[in-house]
Amino acid sequence: MSRSHAPVLAGELVGALDPRPGDVAVDCTFGDGGHARLVAERIGPEGTLVAIDRDPAAQERFEDLASEVECQTRFIGLDFADALEALVEEGLRADVAYLDLGVSSMQIDDPERGFSYSFDAALDMRMDPRQELDAREVVNEWDERRLAQVLRSFGEERYAKRIARSIEQRRRDAPIETTQELVDAILVAVPAPARFAAGHPARRVFQAIRIAVNGELDSLDRALPAAWDVLGPGGRLAAVSFHSLEDRRVKRFLADRARGCVCPPDFPVCACGRTPEAELITSGGVIPTPGEVADNPRARSGRMRAARRLPAEGAL
Repeated sequence: MSRSHAPVLAGELVGALDPRPGDVAVDCTFGDGGHARLVAERIGPEGTLVAIDRDPAAQERFEDLASEVECQTRFIGLDFADALEALVEEGLRADVAYLDLGVSSMQIDDPERGFSYSFDAALDMRMDPRQELDAREVVNEWDERRLAQVLRSFGEERYAKRIARSIEQRRRDAPIETTQELVDAILVAVPAPARFAAGHPARRVFQAIRIAVNGELDSLDRALPAAWDVLGPGGRLAAVSFHSLEDRRVKRFLADRARGCVCPPDFPVCACGRTPEAELITSGGVIPTPGEVADNPRARSGRMRAARRLPAEGAL
């Protein structure tokens, strides 16, 4: 596996999940299969690995991995929220489930996919090339106000209004067709000092448009409860996030399930009857070591959280 495709926080994720021989594991975001390979080695020939990815290109990589590992394997080519909901419906009970969120290195490094501001390519950014909505439509057909809202909400972009206005002015003359044309519109709008600050000035804009194109946050909001529901008692769930919008959702979801009584503090006894569903495996977000960041700079923003599902009260 090339350096740029190294799985982020791989050792920490496997350590938190503690996959064991015979376990059923659900990889919700297969990508290049880096995490999946490590988990497959741990669950052995009696285990089962269910891999999910909406990108058709991931299935070929999955087939390569499936031919090399000893465990039973299965691939589901759907958005992870849809796939997890289907697994819950069919009654699968997993011991391990994990999500490696955001765009994969394989997608970023393919210039034709249009995810990166580092390559000049047609605007696309679809994780599933079969879907209709792409970045070109968002950039050229969504009105200025909606664009600004997307950049502010999904990119936490300080200059959202200015960039949306620049895009609107530029597309009046001709549609914005390529990533470089979009970068040019961004650079015109961003004040000079910000252009030379840390990080590329287009980074947040590309993130925001990609999230909008792929419905990533809505999907995550559906996927987390479905991933939890697919776990059996004692099952472990982990998620690796790469920006605060994802991490806040994961943190809130796991903390809510680890919370017990929600009665007001002045109640003499608990009246709500609520008991924790989860035990947090990580007390806070686990971040990459300096060594991992030096070897794989894309790991820098990674953060992992994990929890164990507790048996229902009264269950044996």
